[in-house]
Formats: sequence, C-alpha cells, structure tokens
Amino acid sequence: MRMRPFLWAAVLVGGFWYLTSVAQWNPGRLLAPIQKAERLWVAPDAAHTAGFTNDETNNIEVYKTARPATVNITSIVYREDFFFQVYPQEGTGSGFIVKPDGLILTNNHVVSGSAQLTVNISGDKKQYKARVLGTDSRNDLALVKIQAERQLPYLHLGDSDSLQVGQKVLAIGNPFGLGGTLTTGVVSSLGRSLQPEEGRRLEDMIQTDAAINPGNSGGPLLDSHGAVIGINTAIYGPQGNIGIGFALPINRAKAMLDEFQAKGRVTRPYLGIQTIYIAGTTAEDLGLPSEGGLLIQRVESGSPAAEAGLRGPARRAIVGVYQIGIGGDYIISVDGQPVESNDSLLRVLNRKRVGDTIELTVFRDSRTRRVKVTLGEAPRAL
Repeated sequence: MRMRPFLWAAVLVGGFWYLTSVAQWNPGRLLAPIQKAERLWVAPDAAHTAGFTNDETNNIEVYKTARPATVNITSIVYREDFFFQVYPQEGTGSGFIVKPDGLILTNNHVVSGSAQLTVNISGDKKQYKARVLGTDSRNDLALVKIQAERQLPYLHLGDSDSLQVGQKVLAIGNPFGLGGTLTTGVVSSLGRSLQPEEGRRLEDMIQTDAAINPGNSGGPLLDSHGAVIGINTAIYGPQGNIGIGFALPINRAKAMLDEFQAKGRVTRPYLGIQTIYIAGTTAEDLGLPSEGGLLIQRVESGSPAAEAGLRGPARRAIVGVYQIGIGGDYIISVDGQPVESNDSLLRVLNRKRVGDTIELTVFRDSRTRRVKVTLGEAPRAL
C-alpha cells in the first residue's frame, strides 16, 4: 500500500520538530561526544608558576646562586704528532670563584701542561686570560687567577668532614663543553680511594651518583645550602657517567688556600720515609704485631723523619717472592688512628701543612713508643 503524500509531509515535519527540540533542551547529548573526540589534549586555564616541590625549589635556588660563580676553563697544550710536528690541543674543564678578586679553584689536571688558559664566566661574553698561582698534584688541586674589572660572585666553602652518606648534592660544570649544566644526586659513599690512569693515587674521595662527565672536572659539588663540599674530579671508567663519580673533599683545598694566603705560594708537607704494609701471619713471622702496620724501608737523609729519629731497615730478607728491609720501625698508628692499609699514613699527610706535627706510634725492639715529627717542605721534584 502506498503512503499518501500528506502523511509523508507529516512525518518529515514531526521529525524535524523532535530533533530541533531535543538539541535545544539537551545540547550536550548530541554535541558532547563530538567535542570529546576532537579535543586531544587538556591544559589548565592559567599557567601555574608556584607549583614546584620543595626539592625543585631548592635546586633552582642553589643553581641561581652558584651558576654565576662557576666558570668554564679552556686550556691549550702543544703536542707532537707522529711526524714530530707541533700542534695545539684544546681541553675544557670547570672551576669556581672563591674570592671576588678572581681567585679560582680547579683540578690540577685541568691546567697541567697548559701553554694558554682562558676562563669564561656566566653572563659575561669576555674571555679572561688566566695564570696558575699554585698546584698540588698530590691532591689534584690548582689555584688560578684572572684579572676582572669588577667584583665577581663567589662561592662559600662548606665542611666536608661532616658529610653523611645519603645527603643531597648538586654538581655544576661544563660537561662536553655544555656550560652551566646542573646535575643532582646523593653522597653514595665516603673515604673512597682511586688510581687515575694518569696521576697520583687519590685518597678519601667523595663518591656520588650526580652525573659527572668529561668537562665537569674542577667544578663544585654543592650541598643543599649552596656551600661547596667537594671538587668534581674523576669518573669510574673512561666512557662517561655511569652513576659513579668522585669529588675531592673541600677541606683538603682549604689548607691550600690558607697557605697561599699566608705565604703567597703553595707547598707540600714532607716526612721522608718509604714504607710497605704488612699484617697477619707475615707480620707474626717477622716478630711484629699481626694487626697490621707500615714497615719502614727507607729514611731519607736530612729529612724530618731522620731528624725525629725514625729508623730504617737493618738488613734484607726474602718474604714470599719479595726482598724487603726488616729491623726498622714498624708504624702501627698515625695521630692515634690504627694503620689499616698502605694509604693510612698518606691520608693523614694529605690533611697536614708544612710545619704541622704528626705523631707516629712505632713498634721497635719489641716495644711501642711514640715519635713526633714536624713536617718539612717537600722538594720541588717530589
């Protein structure tokens, strides 16, 4: 049966009225699914600038304070190639200003052998020529000076003796030439020793997981108050950061700064002995205490150790596959601390200055005695 024309008209009019009335009274019912499908992101109506966590705020404040006093150091070293042609090699590192007149602390290996040093300061387009005032290769430290036309921002030094494993630290430096880079982490361990591929063994280092990479060397390791508690010095392995970096405790640099201020130069304390560490059954076989100690192998003539009466070996003996000197003084404690390794004496010496006194407890002729030694100045060649 065919629908009459007037019925078709009624259906169309009624349908149109229904749809328009529903859209008018319930607009979200038809339009909401379309709106949700088209909006692929959501943002707040206004930007929130005060939404940082306390830790983020602390990072920002320390960075803003320390960044202007952290510098980039470029060194030029002249080397010879395979054909004995001399060419310049550029290296980069970091440092930080410790006095407003332009005195800078950095690592010795950043400036060692350099024929030309330049320093860049944050926010200053000028390159400053720098000169080395003094170095301490034993602690991988160097003092550098620039002449600025204004008073420069500088960092305050903290206390590295009071550090705790787990406390927050921040590192600022110039890794891979990327100046002003901030990384954060914690103190992972204390009292670490390491032997760089080139250079002297470093003792009592701070281990941190704050990212340290080539170019960070010489830059500051800061606590959450913005005080320098270490100088970023080395990483574990040659490939870059793997979460194991090392910083020199800042208290070791304080002695260098004090000496430079008092004398205008940097010197190193000197005892004048050579030793080997012996403990356990080996020590017992030699008639020495088994707890461990440093057996003196040589006392240098005219040294502070010789003047204090320390004794070297009386004869030689074969111990295992080695020939050693025996019969000399056996150091069992240094400044009241027991000797536990080859590094025990060196760790104490690293904290001393020329003219300081060190007290050694030695085992001699089957009895112990205390010997005080006034440290001298190390010869330049040492």
